[in-house]
This record gives sequence, structure tokens and C-alpha cells, in this order.
Amino acid sequence: MKVTYDSEVDVLHVLFSNAPIEESDEDKPGVILDYDKDGNVVGVEILDAQKRLGGRENVREVELEGMALSQ
Repeated sequence: MKVTYDSEVDVLHVLFSNAPIEESDEDKPGVILDYDKDGNVVGVEILDAQKRLGGRENVREVELEGMALSQ
């Protein structure tokens, strides 16, 4: 899994797999799901991440299985 945050455009991107992205779909406004050729979700992008995730502090630290990851 790879988590990146681009502060210039305020986009959080989470990749679950290294599979090539074949299709993307905006499930809800500002939430984009990325799919591989078999239709499996391989990533998610969150636009306007700070607003959607409750502020800057929530975006700066991501917690995964009890392990803090920083940008």
C-alpha cells in the first residue's frame, strides 16, 4: 500500500495494489476510485482532502494498523 498527499492540489491518493489502473470513476463528488482490468479497486483519490477529512492535521498523519505514516 502506498499513501501520498499532494499539498499543492490538496489530493490524497491511496494505492492498494501495483496493478495498472485501467479505469477511474468518481463514486461521489471528489472521491475517485481506480480499477484494474478485472474491475478490482486498486486505489482511491480524495480531492479537497483537508476539507473532506476534517482538517490539515487529519491529512498530515495517516494511521494504518496502529502505525503512523507521515507525508
